[in-house]
Amino acid sequence: MNKTEFQQKISESEKPVIIDFWAPWCGPCKMTKPILDKLAKEYAEKVEFMPINADDSREVLEQFRVFGIPTVITLRNGKEVGRVTGAQTEGNYRTMFEALAEGKEVKVPLTQFDRMLRLGAGGLFIMVGISTSSWLIAGVGGILAFMGIYDRCPIWQALTGIFKRK
Repeated sequence: MNKTEFQQKISESEKPVIIDFWAPWCGPCKMTKPILDKLAKEYAEKVEFMPINADDSREVLEQFRVFGIPTVITLRNGKEVGRVTGAQTEGNYRTMFEALAEGKEVKVPLTQFDRMLRLGAGGLFIMVGISTSSWLIAGVGGILAFMGIYDRCPIWQALTGIFKRK
């Protein structure tokens, strides 16, 4: 699909759109395809689902700056309102479909494993940075640890809310 065909399909859709960028050779795409197809059927009346083969649609990938697959992007009124890259659970994809269908903000929560991995790796980097007096490594650890809790941080939510309104 080229950029013009894609824009035409998006503009003709009266429903919000979920785009799945995939490729036939992609292992994680093969795992997520049945999940996304199931949800697409379930939400067919409320959401338009568009699977796009990444190998055949370079222009569209460049337009959305997709650098990894699978990538699922949600559009409302032609504007991107959510994105996840990498294989997700059925629950995470369902959250995206539901939020888009109900007109809510599209957010995919971190899994407990992802949260603990980020916090643990961040803590490890902080300890190594402090023990070697490398404040750069400790700073990277702090950022990594913050990535494990940012979605629960009220200050972060207030700041991002300000930028979203502008």
